[in-house]
Amino acid sequence: MNNSKKIQSALISVFDKTGLEPIVQQLHQQNVTLYSTGGTEDFIKNLGIPVVAVEDVTSYPSILGGRVKTLHPKIFGGILNRQDHEGDVQQMEEFNIPQIDLVIVDLYPFEKTVASGASESDIIEKIDIGGISLIRAAAKNFKDTLIVASVNEYSYLLDLIVAQNGTTTLEQRKLLATKAFHVSSHYDTAIFNYFNTDETIYKQSIADGQILRYGENPHQKGYFFGAFDEMFTKIHGKELSYNNLLDVDAAVNLILEFKNNNPTFAILKHNNACGLATRETMKEAYLDALAGDPTSAFGGVLIANGTIDKATATEINQLFCEVVIAPSFDAEAISILEEKKNRIILVQNEVELPQKQVRTCLNGLLIQERNAITDTKEGLKTVTTLEPTNQEIEDLLFASKICKNTKSNTIVLAKNGQLIAAGTGQTSRVDALKQAIEKANSFNFDLKGAVMASDAFFPFPDCVEIAHHAGITAVIQPGGSIKDELSITYCNENNLKMVFTGTRHFKH
Repeated sequence: MNNSKKIQSALISVFDKTGLEPIVQQLHQQNVTLYSTGGTEDFIKNLGIPVVAVEDVTSYPSILGGRVKTLHPKIFGGILNRQDHEGDVQQMEEFNIPQIDLVIVDLYPFEKTVASGASESDIIEKIDIGGISLIRAAAKNFKDTLIVASVNEYSYLLDLIVAQNGTTTLEQRKLLATKAFHVSSHYDTAIFNYFNTDETIYKQSIADGQILRYGENPHQKGYFFGAFDEMFTKIHGKELSYNNLLDVDAAVNLILEFKNNNPTFAILKHNNACGLATRETMKEAYLDALAGDPTSAFGGVLIANGTIDKATATEINQLFCEVVIAPSFDAEAISILEEKKNRIILVQNEVELPQKQVRTCLNGLLIQERNAITDTKEGLKTVTTLEPTNQEIEDLLFASKICKNTKSNTIVLAKNGQLIAAGTGQTSRVDALKQAIEKANSFNFDLKGAVMASDAFFPFPDCVEIAHHAGITAVIQPGGSIKDELSITYCNENNLKMVFTGTRHFKH
């Protein structure tokens, strides 16, 4: 059975005329009858190419301010008729319905109109009716009709009709129908989300997917769905992997906590900070971040809250690292960092992060709001007799920001604007603290005068006792345990300061 179809007629009705001219010219050269409406009809006429107005077919003008143009049986009959169905063939003749073999249509820019901050009335007018109906009709009848529903498919269509002299195969028509249904479903999702206020209903459509080399491990397939190029300008290096992207996400969320601080540099490994420091210069911040754990920094992701200059890049270049991220780089810094062929260099653009976080769980999804609370000085409640000093308060808040962005259970130790060590992802908070102390000691940090942050409360006083013996002088934690008084009493008896934030920062 021959499933090839020759295009003999086409309905063209588009909002965006970009790239349309060569297609129209080629269809004209192949003696294709063109039907059109409104602005597209004028566009074709201005090319000196004959075109039949849809209203001449339907005997109805465009009405209701253009809301109704193509919605008519003579148009949809021409698209939806089954050419191998005897009853359809007879009705096409009976009602003098023209056959339409190709539909080229796009949709009003609903998402762009919403993003522009337009009024509700303007947004409503950008809900396409005729276009979406044409797309669904032509895609449904892909057996006989070719649908092109996006300017992104224009080059494919042009290559097709040139190479095959206006003839298409069933497989090609089905492919374009699939793409058309993607356009229509994405469009409907955007409209629904504009109207929806029921948080128990979740719909999302992401148009731009990227195939990754593999997932977490080489035997797993991996994909990224998102507008990466909006968020970053990649100026050097290999393609990012699945694990790179997870680390970059963790780095971006962490450095956001220090957006308005003095020069701050962070080094991450497996989604957790292994080094972070705030200093007067970016070079100093990098060197002190590196000192936090120079072993783990190998192969890590680096991120800065300000410009990376030549002096900082020179130091970075001595370290093997996967990714370097900053809002800007000096030209000399880029030249230095580009010396490593595979090193990924990303300029971070100002883009608002999604307000909801989504992850798979069992046979469904878990969705939550972002953890948008950052602990502040005003929100601290001193629960011990001794008040922390100004320097200790700065370090407590510094440590809390890191703690919030570290896998639970976690303990973070900091001193003088530097991450000393962290215990990450432990099943016991005591184990997390012991891990942090052991790591700090292994890199010869003096814990006397350091502070401790915990992502959740202490059910027992064991952690403050261990911290005290290590030399730590101040503690920040959410509070809320029924045994808080045990920890408070221990601190008071041993001259420790402790503040409560009232906010837990689990990160699982």
